Amino acid sequence: MSILVNHETRIVCQGITGSSGLFHSRMCREYALECQPGVDVLVGGVTPGKGGSSVDRFPVFNSVSEARRETNANTSMVFVPPPYCADAILEAVDAGMQLIVAVTEGIPVMDMIRVRSAMKRSPTRLIGPNCPGVITPGIAKIGIMPGYIHTPGKIGIISKSGTLTYEAAWQLGRAGMGQSTAVGIGGDPIAGTSFIDLLELFQNDPDTDGILIIGEIGGSAEQEAADYIQSNVTKPVAGFIAGQTAPPGKRMGHAGAIISGGKGTAAEKFAAFEAAGIACAKDPSELGAVLLHSLKNAGLR
Repeated sequence: MSILVNHETRIVCQGITGSSGLFHSRMCREYALECQPGVDVLVGGVTPGKGGSSVDRFPVFNSVSEARRETNANTSMVFVPPPYCADAILEAVDAGMQLIVAVTEGIPVMDMIRVRSAMKRSPTRLIGPNCPGVITPGIAKIGIMPGYIHTPGKIGIISKSGTLTYEAAWQLGRAGMGQSTAVGIGGDPIAGTSFIDLLELFQNDPDTDGILIIGEIGGSAEQEAADYIQSNVTKPVAGFIAGQTAPPGKRMGHAGAIISGGKGTAAEKFAAFEAAGIACAKDPSELGAVLLHSLKNAGLR
């Protein structure tokens, strides 16, 4: 079993005729075909005004609703430029997509506030924006992650950082620990899906034995996740916080990675993790080892 991505996933790419959208659509198709020979997972794309054409054998549609009707797609991967991305997300919501993965970086915060408000009563789940995406190894990936570093297994990964997601997957694989699903939630101030949302899904997934959570400076999402873990998660959890040397007031990489008013420091977040009983890696090179130790202590290795 897995979360979010499974054998029923069928994807269209919004922005498929752009260079990034087409490149990563190809990569998603190739990965899925390696995992499920003969199964089309990425079934088309959307670019307004280019409907009826095709690009690299992907049919192109004018709208998400048309693409969904013609292909039975249930998932959208979004590579639409920042000024138009919020409307693209809302179009996918209106079309009834179950899952939207917004890779686009630089969407204005006010646009994402509008998206979040519009989605409050929607069954659609949004991952991102500014995220690497979601992968269930051995089945399919949605996004920009390199598929070859992920191996099927029973560890769930939740991360704000794309590159640390890849590092964690690589370390886990070398230690003999594959992943049930890995999710990059993105590092923008307004995210579609939170740590807590995914912790609940992994806790309820019978084929996930342990969870690795990777946060970073800025905001309070990691402290909220720690409180949730302490009260609701019974599976072994290991964690890491990026940005230990970041100076206050300076944005570090992601738009949300900024210490403001003395709050949101790595030290505060590590303290919250440790208080919740989360085993913490103090260095990215320790991610796999710390989780392996937690699993052994729980009798799962």
